[in-house]
Amino acid sequence: MASLNDYLFVSGLLFAIGLGGVMIRRNIIVIFMSLELMLAAANITLVAFSRLHISANGLPDYDGQVLVFFIITVAAAEVAVGLAIIVALYRARQTIDVEDLTSMRG
Repeated sequence: MASLNDYLFVSGLLFAIGLGGVMIRRNIIVIFMSLELMLAAANITLVAFSRLHISANGLPDYDGQVLVFFIITVAAAEVAVGLAIIVALYRARQTIDVEDLTSMRG
């Protein structure tokens, strides 16, 4: 059985990989995927702590898992809007390199 430390280690590792992807990569799609990886790491942490906390009746407290459900819902909407913005930027500038998109000029 995995302990809380195992889940937190995996979550921290995923978050670090996502942060590295955001900081190092220049491709906007890879940056977007790295942000989603960071959200997944936060969700793992919330579920791990939710399973650790036991309510008064002896059952796990599911508040963290309900919060994860809302985070996943918001992330799905974010993906739809984010990909639409990326497609619009590509059509306007013919590039998805972040360094080329920093200028406000078209």
